[in-house]
Amino acid sequence: MELLNEMHMEFLSRSQNESFARAAVAAFASQLDPTLEDIADIKTAVSEAVTNAIIHGYENGQGYVKINVRLYGDRVEIDVMDNGKGIEDIEKARQPLYTSRPDLERSGMGFTVMETFMDEVHVDSAYGKGTKVTLIKYIASASSRMQEGNADGGADDYTSQ
Repeated sequence: MELLNEMHMEFLSRSQNESFARAAVAAFASQLDPTLEDIADIKTAVSEAVTNAIIHGYENGQGYVKINVRLYGDRVEIDVMDNGKGIEDIEKARQPLYTSRPDLERSGMGFTVMETFMDEVHVDSAYGKGTKVTLIKYIASASSRMQEGNADGGADDYTSQ
């Protein structure tokens, strides 16, 4: 499918920038006319990916988090990248309840949350060089949502009263 739009942003790895990042990505993704649930899912996953970059990638030190967002007719693709320490064992890091920072009382659910709210999650990391997490969410078009509503008998029920 053809690329409709693209955005790039970069910010310091400070925890207060996490809310900015999720709001900016959600606002940009709104061009695809997603549902409120889709927007909430995107915000949650971006929040987790950015938080992981800050806490685990840079270990709360200073660096830059980069986000690239690409919009296609049927999906949004979001890359969250850092040049931090990288992930030594990606499969282990993706296991529920695993955390590399038990000293911070982290839940170890970051990747699990991302996988729950997004349709695809890809992780590319090189230990000592950084990590790129790609989040993909498929967005049904407004017209297809209307057709599904009509097929279920929900959207036009008020006309038969």
